Amino acid sequence: MSPDDVEIHELLKGKDIASIAKYMKSKHCKNAGAGISTSAGIPDFRSPKTGQLHRCISNLAKLNLPFPEAVFEINFFRKNPVPFYTLAHELAPGKFRPTLTHSFIRLLSEKGLLHTHFTQNIDTLERRAGVPDEDIIEAHGSFATQRCIDCGEPYDGDEIKRKIKGKEIPYCNVCQGLVKPDIVFYGEGLPDEFHLAAPSLKNADLLFVMGTSLTVHPFAGLTRLVPRRCPRVLVNLELAGDIGSRTNDVTILRECDIAVRELAQELGWEEDLDKLWEETANSVETESTEDPSASAAVEEEEEEHPVHHNEIERLSKTLESALNLTRPDSKAGDSPVEQPPALDEQSTSSPKSEKESDTKEPEDKAPETEEK
Repeated sequence: MSPDDVEIHELLKGKDIASIAKYMKSKHCKNAGAGISTSAGIPDFRSPKTGQLHRCISNLAKLNLPFPEAVFEINFFRKNPVPFYTLAHELAPGKFRPTLTHSFIRLLSEKGLLHTHFTQNIDTLERRAGVPDEDIIEAHGSFATQRCIDCGEPYDGDEIKRKIKGKEIPYCNVCQGLVKPDIVFYGEGLPDEFHLAAPSLKNADLLFVMGTSLTVHPFAGLTRLVPRRCPRVLVNLELAGDIGSRTNDVTILRECDIAVRELAQELGWEEDLDKLWEETANSVETESTEDPSASAAVEEEEEEHPVHHNEIERLSKTLESALNLTRPDSKAGDSPVEQPPALDEQSTSSPKSEKESDTKEPEDKAPETEEK
């Protein structure tokens, strides 16, 4: 056991929420980070007859994609943007409410503890929960901004919302090129902001990793960039990555929202947390629930235009992995397909760490599995 491990072990009196809270109240904890991949009411792609999402998958299957990943492949998008915007219509930001855990991330910021929130989600839920933009690093981009893929001209956010809602393809007002949200597709590099921010993890004195299987690189490697003396707290339903291998690691195997409430109680922050989450009550722009007749409509449509079940299953698994739509009951390995962006899988981290030589990622490409 190294001296650093001994020191941290003495700071963390135990491996439980009460001990984490005590450490957070101490003078030793000044820069914290957190990462989440929690349920925000987004249905499982693989759930049968789930209304809008099931219909979306059925519609994509009917478009005869050359391969499921084509939805997020930049060269395919240039030729045919319809599949991506078919998906965007069902899953665009505004249909889902941020979770209690998103509000906890904001609370860390308001308490002056959050240094940086790294996320590979593209759903912008942390922004809508009120986490300051300057505290967020969106490793896989997001729906927050968009631009022309030819000339790079930014495109109005309200206008693209109208286009997506109306099932229209947005085109550049300058050169008439295709407009795409700033989401990392296959064939595109990760944002410069991600690479510039990662080294700051050498300064972290606490790292939260919440609701993730830690399988997508280079994002998953962030957990190894913090100093060995930095406590890493995993909140998940099962173990993930190498967290648990260091003396100072803490694993809380339960749902994120339950765990953050318990932590807020120990910190005396529960009232503040509830107030912040209540602010998100009216953040849903469009009802995410389907009309009661939706299931019947889906069944009728499938009778008229049948799609082979295996094709839907294949698309479901691919898209779930690509979007990192991992719910609290997800398990590492559920989404083995190599994928790009993430729609509800975040990871915030506190920047204080040293890059370890074994964590250097050689490739600057869109993610390849699922993650943190």
